[in-house]
Amino acid sequence: MQILVVNDPNLNLLGSREPDLYGKTTLSELEVGLIKAFPSVEFAFFQSNHEGELIDVLQGSKADGIVLNAAGFTHTSVALRDAIASIDIPVLEVHISNIAARETFRHQSVIAAECIGSIVGLGIKGYHLAVEFFLSPHYE
Repeated sequence: MQILVVNDPNLNLLGSREPDLYGKTTLSELEVGLIKAFPSVEFAFFQSNHEGELIDVLQGSKADGIVLNAAGFTHTSVALRDAIASIDIPVLEVHISNIAARETFRHQSVIAAECIGSIVGLGIKGYHLAVEFFLSPHYE
């Protein structure tokens, strides 16, 4: 099983950016934690603050599943939504914070309808749950 984990704008600052909201785990620690928790999974990780790079990675992926934290692009990027719609790989949306409990402009996800599901507000554990979903016998 190959899983691509994509983190969008500002997630390179995990651990130092608003730790009361996003926690103290760094992006590197998140990645290492996934590798250790799921040794049978072949992971690829990508983070960018640039929309076009994110779209290129999604469209070029050969993974079996994609875990995507679109961050701020969740609410604004029709281009990212269209990229998800254009690929045959299932994408599971993940957010560390509960976007429905935040500012009003964060309540709407423009990508959600093109994803197979969403995990929100469960912190870093959401990434682990997304991988567990792809590994579950109920997924297929």
